[in-house]
Amino acid sequence: MASGLAISVAAPASAETLESALAKAYQGNPSLNASRAGVRAIDENVAIAQSGYRPQVNVGASIGVQFLQTRSSSTVASEAGAASTGATTATTGTSLGGTSGVGASLGTSTGLGTSTGTTGIGTTGIGSAGTSSSGASGTSGAGGGVATSSTATTAQTITSNRTVRSTYLPSSASLTVSQTIFNGFQTDNLTRRAESNVYSQRETLRYTELTVLYNAVQAYMNVLSNTATLELNRNNVEVLEEQLRQTRDRFNVGEVTRTDVAQAEARLAGARSQVSAAESALRTSIGIYRQNIGVEPRQLAPGRPLDRFVPASLDAAIAVGLREHPQIVSAIHAVDAAEAQVKVLEGQLAPNLSVQGSLSQVYDQTGPNQAYFVGFVGGRLNIPIYEGGQTYAQIRQAKETVGQSRILVDQVRDQVRAQIVDFWGRLEAAKAQVIAAQAQVQANEVALNGVREEARVGQRTTLDVLNAQQELLNSRVNLIVAQRDRVIYSYGVVQAIGQLTARFTALPVEYYSAKVHYDQVKDLWFGLRTPDGR
Repeated sequence: MASGLAISVAAPASAETLESALAKAYQGNPSLNASRAGVRAIDENVAIAQSGYRPQVNVGASIGVQFLQTRSSSTVASEAGAASTGATTATTGTSLGGTSGVGASLGTSTGLGTSTGTTGIGTTGIGSAGTSSSGASGTSGAGGGVATSSTATTAQTITSNRTVRSTYLPSSASLTVSQTIFNGFQTDNLTRRAESNVYSQRETLRYTELTVLYNAVQAYMNVLSNTATLELNRNNVEVLEEQLRQTRDRFNVGEVTRTDVAQAEARLAGARSQVSAAESALRTSIGIYRQNIGVEPRQLAPGRPLDRFVPASLDAAIAVGLREHPQIVSAIHAVDAAEAQVKVLEGQLAPNLSVQGSLSQVYDQTGPNQAYFVGFVGGRLNIPIYEGGQTYAQIRQAKETVGQSRILVDQVRDQVRAQIVDFWGRLEAAKAQVIAAQAQVQANEVALNGVREEARVGQRTTLDVLNAQQELLNSRVNLIVAQRDRVIYSYGVVQAIGQLTARFTALPVEYYSAKVHYDQVKDLWFGLRTPDGR
């Protein structure tokens, strides 16, 4: 409480001036710094949009573990005394039959044997005239003949199975590069939309700067006026205490009645109540000062009107405001962004042409100890025919948004015009109130002195003195309020026309330029760090 109430309205050499307070608000106000960060974030949309002009490069790699198991079988056959591969082994034998007649006969037999026994198949031969005798297993014919016999051997089959297991690592690596050749000018219009949004956001930042500086002016002047008002009320309490003491002395000697004493006591109690209210108002204004400017108020110098930047007439102020106010300029850029969005959507109906190239190296993909290399270059053309009507609806929707944005420009113009007229009227009224309040203070000072003199000779009552003193207090408070409004509304007019910026009013501070960050990031191809090193 003591630090807040110790603020002086005087202007010592080390006093905080209104300009220096505005410079602190310009540098450290959280709302303004947050708006600057928002603009920097919007700047990146341009780099995002321009990425459509650039190729996309991807590197891929894969590796895994694969287990393979195969089975094979083989069959082995064997016979008595010797083994041979096959299902069966057959032997062919010949026999000679003896003859008792003229000539001889030759018999041949073929045998087919299985493992269960012996089977003989004889072939009967027809011989020449004579007597023939049968062979061991043949059949004899009349006269000379040929007899054939066969003998089969026994075979045994053996089957063996073989399992082969193997583990290998299939892997691959690839490099892919793709480049859009034509996409219906979508990248061009996306870039244009992003740039328009950047310009619109810059104007929003400028409007935030106007608001922050104007709020700082109000906070500064409220601290000054509330401090002065508190001092007046404290002085009034001291005067009323003296008045009550004198009234009691006069009552004790019988010059006044008990009613006069009660009136003085009541007026003193009311004055003390006004001091409490003034202290509360000052605490509130100090808190708002800290919120807007960032430091506690100390030794504030009187504020001065910003008349040198106020236009000469209301018409001139309106003309400047309609041309330069950031809300109007921001709304115009919003129209440009909405028109670019229409072009972006229309580009989705155009053909899309791109080229792509890739290099791949593959190892052990289908089996161990295998590798191959693949290179590919090709183009892709996509022509949209019909997508269910979605794009057409989006285009119509975007066109309606353009119409809405244009209407909003007219609405903002009307709001700015009304605000300029409002602040201009308030400034003119404040100028007249200062003159009137000064005259009122002078007149009340004369009246109070006269009432006091008349009260000493009995021509005025105590109540007359108290009323004259209260009127003087009220006129002095009104003068303080009028002087405060005179300063605030001069800044208000400059704010309403869109020129209450640090650069335009030449504040002693390093100016923030949103263009610096934009130029640093708009053409970046890569990089994770922000320009300030984060």
